[in-house]
Amino acid sequence: MAEFKLQLPEEVMRDIERIYSNVDEIFGSMTTAGAKVVYKNTKMNAPASFKKSRIMGHLQVTKVYKTPSDGGINTKVGFYGYFTNHLGKRTPAPLVAKVFEYGKSNFLKQPFFRKSFNREQIYKAMIEQQKKASGGLLDE
Repeated sequence: MAEFKLQLPEEVMRDIERIYSNVDEIFGSMTTAGAKVVYKNTKMNAPASFKKSRIMGHLQVTKVYKTPSDGGINTKVGFYGYFTNHLGKRTPAPLVAKVFEYGKSNFLKQPFFRKSFNREQIYKAMIEQQKKASGGLLDE
């Protein structure tokens, strides 16, 4: 009976081990690259009243974090904290952003955040970052 044994070259094994040991760093940099695209698009798509107010200072990209439940590597883009509005009142930035995005009974919605998620732009940025972070090992 014939027997086949596959033995990978040592160089290939080292490359695979290097990628495996840097997975969190590679994926983290990829999600950060995608989040930066969304951040830039959100700044562009924001309503004119947002651009004039202090709320844009509260649009942030979070640090890379790993969720304990499923081990996912994530980076968020969102409005955080409080800002002083044009009336001098301290207002939660996420609440104001949500009202603009989804509207309320006496305020028509003005979606801008959902428009900022351009799938092709995000994918392109993440693939470019993957190539850089892996040292060219994960090129197509």
